[in-house]
Amino acid sequence: MNHTARLLHLDRTLDELDPPHWPPPAPDATALVRRVHELRRVRLGRLGPADLRTLVSQQVALPYVLPLAVRLLLEEPLLDAYFYEGDLLLATAGVPEVTWSLFPDLGVRLRSAIMELPQEALDALPRGAAEELALFAARPE
Repeated sequence: MNHTARLLHLDRTLDELDPPHWPPPAPDATALVRRVHELRRVRLGRLGPADLRTLVSQQVALPYVLPLAVRLLLEEPLLDAYFYEGDLLLATAGVPEVTWSLFPDLGVRLRSAIMELPQEALDALPRGAAEELALFAARPE
């Protein structure tokens, strides 16, 4: 299934699209674990930037959430999803290379967007972020 087809499932949840259905979290689960479980029951079209950042950083259902994240990042690469400008971009750039092989065109487009970022914007990111983005942008297509 290509990423465009995945985007057509915006009215469905990750529990529907990415089996098996997750049971409720354990009573002593962390807030992050509880949040990820909640997000799996939200329709894809209702996931906001912070939700996508959480799911991408936790590597949950990446075949469905990565195209949504990249779609936002192509419009605004340094989007402040929750913590700071560029947090969604850094989480997305940190996705394992094997996942990007499912979306070569998205990877090319995101690498291009990163390479177009002004140096001043990169310098304003947290320590090490510019280097991490440079490594991602330098990956072969």
